[in-house]
Amino acid sequence: MSEPKLMQRVREAIRVRHYSIRTEEAYCFHIKRFIHFHSKRHPVEMGAAEVAQFLTYLACERNVAAATQNQALNALNFLYNEVLQQPFGKLPNIARAKRPFNLPTVLVKQEVSAILANLEQPHWLMACLLYGSGLRLMECIRLRVQDIALDRLCVYVRQGKGNKDRITTLDATLVTYIKRHLAQVKTIHERDLAAGYGEVYLPYALERKYPHANREWGWQYVFPARHRSIDPRANVERRHHHGENTLQKAVKIAVRKAGIDKKVGCHTFRHCFATHLLERGADIRTVQEQLGHQDVRTTQIYTHVLHRGGNAVISPLAEILRYDIAPG
Repeated sequence: MSEPKLMQRVREAIRVRHYSIRTEEAYCFHIKRFIHFHSKRHPVEMGAAEVAQFLTYLACERNVAAATQNQALNALNFLYNEVLQQPFGKLPNIARAKRPFNLPTVLVKQEVSAILANLEQPHWLMACLLYGSGLRLMECIRLRVQDIALDRLCVYVRQGKGNKDRITTLDATLVTYIKRHLAQVKTIHERDLAAGYGEVYLPYALERKYPHANREWGWQYVFPARHRSIDPRANVERRHHHGENTLQKAVKIAVRKAGIDKKVGCHTFRHCFATHLLERGADIRTVQEQLGHQDVRTTQIYTHVLHRGGNAVISPLAEILRYDIAPG
């Protein structure tokens, strides 16, 4: 059974605007969920009242996170504004999902070392880049060969969060390991070329502008998938990047082996990168640039988790206890 025409139009509108495949999947999921919530009524027959009812249901009955509710609203905005050309206007009062304020989990350096010691290649190298360069998970997974400048000791992050580019540092101790890893990746690429494959996905219209660039070494992923697969958009067989789920599982196992009881994930390495830089005396503006934060207030959250007390304030209790008035 073919997909409904409405969802085909949604997918086409998303791809014309060069949204990521993850955005496409998320928007389609929320739109389908909205339609099923209203007993499969067509969105043309509905408007602001039905949208508000759905968003309130997500917050009150499904207890979704604030980010999920906002994503659902963005998906419906896209549907009505860009696909149906029928804006639903101002929404009536809706129940908003609560946005909790959580301090990030930060590990001490010995804990980071213990986790890395329980990882094997290529997950060890990925985790080193997450911690050593402050990369997000998908920024690391999507790295291309040309994005790592070994001579300048920097990493170029292309189309990061918010579709922004930035440059971050590369630890010199990783150069030897990266060279060794890339030599193995190049062997895989050469085998793919010999077998009649070797193409890689290129963003936007680069494949049309540079017809042979998708086979060039510089455009290949630093961390390619173990097997080739069918690209769901282009419907061609090619080697995609490494799956993020495998790295997440590897880190989870390494944390358990290291005996660490904290809530640790791949993003924790990025938190540690920022916090440890601040502990070493790095300027907060420098850390902001390395992380790619638009607002320095986002970076300032790491000043709350420095291992020097709350907000780096020294408690006055020490001055009192100098006089040895503690009970025996």
